Amino acid sequence: MMFFKEKAKLLTTILLLLLFCVPDSLVPVVVAQKKKQPGSSDRELWLHYMDKVARPVLSNLAADQLKETMPVALSEKIDNKASREKVAYLEAFGRVMSGIGPWLNLEGGSKEEVALRNQYRQWALKAVANAVNPSAKDYMQWEGGQPLVDASFLALGLIKCPWLWEHLDRKVQEQVITAFKITRNTVPVYSNWILFSGMIEAFFANYGMDYDPVRIEYGIREFSEHWYVGDGMYSDGMNFALDYYNSYVIQPYLATILEVAGKKSNRYKGYAPEFDKITKRYAEIQERLINTDGSYPVIGRSIAYRGGAFHHLADMAMRQQLPESLSPAQVRSALTAVINKTLTAPSSFTKKGWLNIGLYGYQPDAADFYITTGSLYLCATIFLPLGLPETDTFWSAPAAPWTAVKAWTGQDFPADHALDLH
Repeated sequence: MMFFKEKAKLLTTILLLLLFCVPDSLVPVVVAQKKKQPGSSDRELWLHYMDKVARPVLSNLAADQLKETMPVALSEKIDNKASREKVAYLEAFGRVMSGIGPWLNLEGGSKEEVALRNQYRQWALKAVANAVNPSAKDYMQWEGGQPLVDASFLALGLIKCPWLWEHLDRKVQEQVITAFKITRNTVPVYSNWILFSGMIEAFFANYGMDYDPVRIEYGIREFSEHWYVGDGMYSDGMNFALDYYNSYVIQPYLATILEVAGKKSNRYKGYAPEFDKITKRYAEIQERLINTDGSYPVIGRSIAYRGGAFHHLADMAMRQQLPESLSPAQVRSALTAVINKTLTAPSSFTKKGWLNIGLYGYQPDAADFYITTGSLYLCATIFLPLGLPETDTFWSAPAAPWTAVKAWTGQDFPADHALDLH
């Protein structure tokens, strides 16, 4: 008996020594690592949760069964129940595609990742075909306000994944074009919505089709000339709101639209340096919003989009355009913490694997009047850096503490300064 007691004491001593040998600055990072269940690397963790989020949507749509199987939960404050229910399926599909597009376009990786990507490519081809085929059970709703929003997310995903567009049958491509043209009947709200119309036209321009340059010009001009409010942020229309819409939509959309438009003419070349400063500053702000445990301020509407709040930071990492003040490793570690925080919470998913309304688990009161089950899939945009190969520094560098970790564990950290464009 004494032998076992002494052995227990020895083990306890060893564990305490190991704990106190870990630098304070890395404790939150180590804790995040311990939470990982699927695999040993951040990339494996990201792939696991990307698959967990996207699989129910794409596998069922590929089988022409999305409308049969996807439950459509609605905000208790919903403004138009019948209309919102119809478009929820396009919401889920478009938003998933906007997040996984770069990964679908990537080649190589481990044999497990290649096999997973090949499966998703086949699902994506069939999913697009069913979504735009009027004879399919899962044919989507393309006419109306919300369909414009989510057609634009699909367009964004197709721009980010040339492989998918190029491997669609010609008939399916024509049906996609027809569906996107239907959205031109909708006049966008005078807000970030003008970028939804611009993204549809950017899709046409990107693949060499006739497009309306005025719809592209409109979005770029309003944000660049009228709606920049300072310190790396734009107002969402005429009034500024302290929310995450610079990340959900505005800056990632402007980046893609400007990139596509820049290939067509030099018209916006003069704005590029200013926009680069704005996006880099907002990336710094986003990184500093992520707390040591992966939580972040619960402010503004659409908070149920979960990790979609960091669409911009993820997009900047994927584009390899992070500011010099942020290392790819610290951004990866910070976003990993957000994924862990928002997707491992109890009741984040239904028993059948669909997202529940909420930020940390099931929290129906967090839903705004337009939120449905489909809306929640904007969280897929946090997975954009999976479009970088595993050899990229974003993935290969060791885990690193982000700003909040440094600040709240006593490490030195750089002071923050507002952006002055002038």
